[in-house]
Amino acid sequence: MSADQNKVIELLNEIIEMEVSGVVRYLHYALMIKGPNRIPIVKWFHEQANEGYQHASTIGEKLTSLGGHPSLKVAPVPETKTHKVLDILKESLEFEEKALEKYKEVLKHVGDNVALEEMIREMVRMETEHCEEVRKMLDAN
Repeated sequence: MSADQNKVIELLNEIIEMEVSGVVRYLHYALMIKGPNRIPIVKWFHEQANEGYQHASTIGEKLTSLGGHPSLKVAPVPETKTHKVLDILKESLEFEEKALEKYKEVLKHVGDNVALEEMIREMVRMETEHCEEVRKMLDAN
């Protein structure tokens, strides 16, 4: 196994840990939302949790196809005790930006693995769009 492949496996495991953490994070957020706009916001957070699960599954499948062993760890999810929608969205954006950077880091090590590169580029696209959406939500006045 090449050094780049080892690095890819290491990074993919970090991504799995982040994505599973996202599932926990977004489920918690959904449960903590209160107020008159609760229903659409809860729905959106549940969608984000489901997306995190799908991303973790996709990354895990690729990781095992590369000979890796998926991590059972979950990246820590800080409990800020802040459950106001705008505060939660700010936390979400910070989390998503870190995940986006991790996906971009994988691109530096894909070598000539076109399938891996295209999969990671698609994840970068989705994560970028998610960050853009959260920024728009935070921009509302």
